[in-house]
Amino acid sequence: MRDLTDVASLKTDELQHILTTALAYDQRLAAKEPIGAPLAGRLQFNLFFEDSTRTTLSFLVAAHRMGAEAIHVPVEVSSKNKGESLRDTVQTLCAQGADFIVMRAKEPGSISGAQSAVAGGGFETSILNGGEGALGHPTQALLDAATLLKAFGRQVDQGLEGLTIAIVGDLLNSRVAASGAALFHRLGAQVRLCAPEGLLPEWGEDTASLVTTDRAEALSGADVAMALRIQSERSSEGEALDRETYRSAYGLSNAALQVAKPGVFVMHPGPMNRGVEIEYDVAEERPRSLITQQVAMGVPVRMACLAYAAEL
Repeated sequence: MRDLTDVASLKTDELQHILTTALAYDQRLAAKEPIGAPLAGRLQFNLFFEDSTRTTLSFLVAAHRMGAEAIHVPVEVSSKNKGESLRDTVQTLCAQGADFIVMRAKEPGSISGAQSAVAGGGFETSILNGGEGALGHPTQALLDAATLLKAFGRQVDQGLEGLTIAIVGDLLNSRVAASGAALFHRLGAQVRLCAPEGLLPEWGEDTASLVTTDRAEALSGADVAMALRIQSERSSEGEALDRETYRSAYGLSNAALQVAKPGVFVMHPGPMNRGVEIEYDVAEERPRSLITQQVAMGVPVRMACLAYAAEL
């Protein structure tokens, strides 16, 4: 069993294998071809200490598609509210037979804490990162990359070479941006990052060809534009930003996208605040908007991640 905690830890052959497997599953699901039950008899717990719709459901659906039994842990009524530690919660799930624990947490260090709990108890349970603080969201990055490979008709070994991807919005608090920018860069894309001055991250210089506060500069000639919402649940008071200011200076509208390449693709990891970081018509416009495709790709990508963790 293997953990999947961050994109950086994946070797190139592992990364390509996950993406190739995901795209193959995507084709088979679209054609309604049988997948079989490669994970029959396996047990998955979703341990989410933070709200989620897309990640929660796609991991549950992925497990079911692969023949595994999936259980969502009701954290809101769990012994955590009686003071139980993360270590004890994780070891309880392991002791009940968990093959996979998909974990989502607000606090940095939670994923490594879960890994430590597994190792400390002598269990053979895989930890999959379903989002941790503002540090990373590897399976979201993988599904976004797979969505782009499909949209541009690329083979996995071709990567995203030659494409310019602009990520615009609250970068400082976005785990999606942290993982996505690193993966897009690794796959050969030029990454541009754009945010208000106080929301530019330190990690930007490592992955981006451009870091700017100017939306037009970031979007100029871009092949892909990704919008990010204000991450109010992770922002301090000093980082609070007026929604109208955010919309006018950093939102994706048809007017703002005029400087991008014709046919620029638009992405958003969700949840969307329509009329703030992305306008209604931009979010709905086909084929420009890949937002629904991102959601759909979440299932085959997470199927591939479970297969990777199980060493299939």
